[in-house]
Amino acid sequence: MKNIIQKLSVALFTVGIAAPAIAGSITVKGSDTLVILAQKWAEVYMGAHADVKIQVTGGGTGTGFAALQNQTTDLCDASRKAKAAEIANCIKAFNKRPTEYKVALDGLSVYVSADNPLKELTVAQVGDIFTGRLTNWKQVGGADAPITLYSRENSSGTYEFFKENVLKGADFAASAQTMPGTAAILQAVAKDKNGIGYGGAAYGAGAKHLGIKRDDSSPAIDPTEENVIAGKYPIWRYLFIYVNPALDKGEVAAYLNWIRSDDGQKVVKDVGYFPLPKNLRE
Repeated sequence: MKNIIQKLSVALFTVGIAAPAIAGSITVKGSDTLVILAQKWAEVYMGAHADVKIQVTGGGTGTGFAALQNQTTDLCDASRKAKAAEIANCIKAFNKRPTEYKVALDGLSVYVSADNPLKELTVAQVGDIFTGRLTNWKQVGGADAPITLYSRENSSGTYEFFKENVLKGADFAASAQTMPGTAAILQAVAKDKNGIGYGGAAYGAGAKHLGIKRDDSSPAIDPTEENVIAGKYPIWRYLFIYVNPALDKGEVAAYLNWIRSDDGQKVVKDVGYFPLPKNLRE
């Protein structure tokens, strides 16, 4: 009977239907910023652990927390910290706070077309562009052309982080075009010489990032590993995994430990994000 249940569970995962967690199976859901990294982690880990099956899906940080609260995922990938309401919902669902793991660093980048001659903006200018206060590139030293905005959906942790830390809580301009993921933003910006978008540092192919200045008197800083780790780049953040403490054992615990190990953090760098300093992996 046990073998039948295990085979049925694997079959259900194969066709994408939710199945009860069993030993050797791990489900991961959440941040689209993290999805390419999470998929690579899963690929490398399963390559060394043939008995482990890891299923990774995106959908946004908010979607990941909803799945964690509903106990339909083992791990929630998040590109921002959990909100108080999300923690409260987890406590209501499984009587404990979710355990938070920092798993990588990211320099949240501002992207424009490679054809855009602009090289830098201040944080305030970026905020004014995405709230609609600035609408023409000539207002920030660029060409005389309207600015096209590309943004994430409001279930995205990146959207919420950007709104809080760059827009200072203000609303995005109504003209901002909502895209289903960071990859879609980059594809749109790469084809639109007047476009601007934002996203994780690992998604830069096809467009160019701008140097970002804290204010008018500060130097422009690129989102490099050195600058992010040193805290010099103004729009940096941690990337997280959250887990129900009751599930943080066995294969799940082994996988989380591996993600934060030298081998797991090498994958972080290979994908294009930045490894955690060793003092943050405890």
